[in-house]
Amino acid sequence: MASDWSAPIPVVGTVANPFETEESDAQNPEGGAIPSRKPMSLWPGMYHSPVTAALWETRSRILENLLDPPLNAPPQTQLLTKTPSQSRTSVLYNFSTDNILREQYRDPWNEVRIGKLLEDLDALAGTISVKHCSDDDTTTRPLLLVTASVDKMVLRKPICVNLDLHLSGAVIWVGRSSIEVQLEVTQSTKETSDTSDSVALTANFIFVARDYKTRKAAPVNRLSPDTEQEKLLFQEAEARNNLRKRKRGGERRDFENGVVNRLEALLAEGRIFCDMPALADRESILLRDTRLENSLICQPQQRNIHGRIFGGFLMHRAFELAFSTAYAFAGMVPCFLEVDHVDFLRPVDVGDFLRFKSCVLFTQLENPDQPLINVEVVAHVTRPELRSSEVSNTFYFTFTVRPEAKATKNGFRVRNVVPATEEEASRILERMDAESLLPDKIETGK
Repeated sequence: MASDWSAPIPVVGTVANPFETEESDAQNPEGGAIPSRKPMSLWPGMYHSPVTAALWETRSRILENLLDPPLNAPPQTQLLTKTPSQSRTSVLYNFSTDNILREQYRDPWNEVRIGKLLEDLDALAGTISVKHCSDDDTTTRPLLLVTASVDKMVLRKPICVNLDLHLSGAVIWVGRSSIEVQLEVTQSTKETSDTSDSVALTANFIFVARDYKTRKAAPVNRLSPDTEQEKLLFQEAEARNNLRKRKRGGERRDFENGVVNRLEALLAEGRIFCDMPALADRESILLRDTRLENSLICQPQQRNIHGRIFGGFLMHRAFELAFSTAYAFAGMVPCFLEVDHVDFLRPVDVGDFLRFKSCVLFTQLENPDQPLINVEVVAHVTRPELRSSEVSNTFYFTFTVRPEAKATKNGFRVRNVVPATEEEASRILERMDAESLLPDKIETGK
C-alpha cells in the first residue's frame, strides 16, 4: 500500500461529521461542493471517543470492502506469512496542546479516564488484528474478527491527562483462527528518560476469526517473529494459550487441601453472619452486601462498524460500575490496578436489555499499605418477553485505595468478604485458582 501505516494515527478532539466536503466532489449550481456522505457503518464513530473514531476510519481504509463485504466472493485461500512489525499500529494523544481532547479524557483526579481508555484499547487491538488478517485482495471476502477475551491488563503507574500519551501494539501470536495482540500505553516525563519507565499500562487481547458469510472459524495469516523480543513474546503467548486449553479441558491444579475443605473454610464465617449475626466478625462483610447493579437498553449509537454493540463500550460501562462498587465498599476513592480477565461469551445487539451486576468477590489484605479489592462484574442480556437471561460478558477488576485518600482516614481498614452460599464460595475459589495458575502474575503497584 502507498500509505505509511507505521506512522501514528492522528487524533483531534472534535466530533466526526458524517457529511464531508471534498475538493474533488461535484459542484452544485451555486458553486459550492456537494457533501459526500460517509458509509453509514462509520456513523457510530461520532458517538465514541475521537481515538476510536480515528481507528475505525483507519480500519476501513485498510479493508475498503469490510463495511460492505462481497459475501458471494470466495474466501481467502492463500495464507500469508507476516511479521509483527507489519501489524504494528500507534496512536498519539496530544494532551499537552489539544485542550478539547484533554477535557474529553479528564477524570476528577486530573488523570485519564480508564473507562474511556478501555474503549480505545479495544478499537486499537481490533485495527491491529484486521491489519494482520488482510490479504490485500479485494476479490476475496474479508474475515470477521471478534474480541474473545482480554487476558490481562495492568496499570503500572498513574496516567496524567496533561502529558502526551502514546498507544502502540502489534500481533504477538496466532493460532489457527485466533490472534493475540499486545498493547502498550506509554507516557514520558522529564524524570522518565528510560523507555521502560515510561510504560504506564500493558494489555493483551485475544481475537477469533470468523468467515463473514458462514460465521464459522476461519484460518488467519501466519506470524513469523523477527527479533529475539518478538520470539520471546510469541513463546510466552503460546504458553498462555496452552494454559487456557488445559483450563477449558477441566484440568485443575492439585492443592494441598481438597475443594470441599476449602469451601467449608470459606463458608464458616458466612454461616455465623446468617445464623448468629450479633456474633459475626465486624471486620468482615457478606459478599451479597457489596452488590451493585445497573441496566440499560443498547442504543444504535453504541454499535461498532459490524452493527453489534462495541466491546469497548461494554468494558467502559463494566469498569464504571466496578469502580463504584469498590468506592462504596472501601469508603474511599479506589485506585485501579488491573483488569484480571474479561470474557466475551456472546454478542450483544442493538435493542438488547443489558444488566450489569457487580460485587466484591474477595479481598487480599496481606499488605496493609496496599489492600487489594477484587471486583466481579457480570453482564446479562435479558429478554423479558421470552423470560430468558443469558450471560454475555464477565469482567474481573482489581483496585486498591488511593494513598492520599487513605492518609486522610485514620485507622482505615478494608474488610474481609465472606460468602453466604456454596455457589458464592465456588465463584471465589474459581477466581482465586485462576489467579494462582497465571505463570506471569505481575506485582501490582509498580
